[in-house]
Amino acid sequence: MARNEEKAQSMLYRFREAQAAELGLGTRADRRPKMASACKSLRECERWRGEILRELSRKVSKIQDAGLTDYEVRDVNDEINKLMREKRHWENQIIALGGANYRRNVAMLDDDGKEVPGTKGYKYFGRAKDLPGVRELFQSKKKEEEEESEALSFYKKFTNQGPAYFGDLDEADGKLLEYERQAEETEWRDEYTNVREILDLPLDDPIPEIPRGSLASSSPLPQNGLSPPQHLSNTKRKAQEEDVEMDTANSEAEKRLRKAESDNTAKAGVSSYGGADSIRAHATTAAAYLGFLSPEDLMPPTLPTREEMEGVLLALRKQALVEEYFGE
Repeated sequence: MARNEEKAQSMLYRFREAQAAELGLGTRADRRPKMASACKSLRECERWRGEILRELSRKVSKIQDAGLTDYEVRDVNDEINKLMREKRHWENQIIALGGANYRRNVAMLDDDGKEVPGTKGYKYFGRAKDLPGVRELFQSKKKEEEEESEALSFYKKFTNQGPAYFGDLDEADGKLLEYERQAEETEWRDEYTNVREILDLPLDDPIPEIPRGSLASSSPLPQNGLSPPQHLSNTKRKAQEEDVEMDTANSEAEKRLRKAESDNTAKAGVSSYGGADSIRAHATTAAAYLGFLSPEDLMPPTLPTREEMEGVLLALRKQALVEEYFGE
């Protein structure tokens, strides 16, 4: 019987050893470490990574076999995913030892050029994509993508619209304004009739028109509610024509406006936007709708003048001094 050393030198033994090395099996004393971090040699890490790639190539070819059952296809697909994780560990160790970076995040695409679902995390290879349950997963992903594309296309139809889409041109032809005016008048008549029924007033009286503001009342007023005197405007106009500085004219105008404002506040019961006649006219109109109130009840309260306010304050001050020095 030949010795072990002689067996190792035989041609058949060498052939078996070369075949095992090519298949990635290796000898018993030369097996791939279970933990990639245990290998401190860059050359060895490159070697074990190449061995894993050869095993992956064989497994991917095997999973295409039509004679495999569904259970065998699932097992082979699990083995491929396990080898993929192990390959990633060895690539991380190669990077840690200063080697090349083999990690490339390249997306897997299908025949239509779209990213294949399941490429992140657990992956499916070959016949594993046609397994029961996996096919529905791919179809559901494709359906979701189609729905998202349809929603995006539907949304794009409403982008970059003109002013007509937002209703900015609805009042251009005047039809909408006329419709709103008619609706306003109808509501006015209904509410007027309802108020007279609630107050037990006769319904035979004609319904008044809607009080609308005139163009004169809608004109802008000065901030203090007073129109500047005519002679002030003439003074300013002359100053502009004569090319004189406006500082003196402005100061004079401010003094006169202040004087006019103080004179206006001295008038009791007169509004800054109109005289007593206009206020009484508004009160009479409002009292026509409210039968339980008279025009006097709707008149604004009478405000004390400046002299009256000063007199009241002076009397209070005198009373305080008398109480302070002479007592009660």
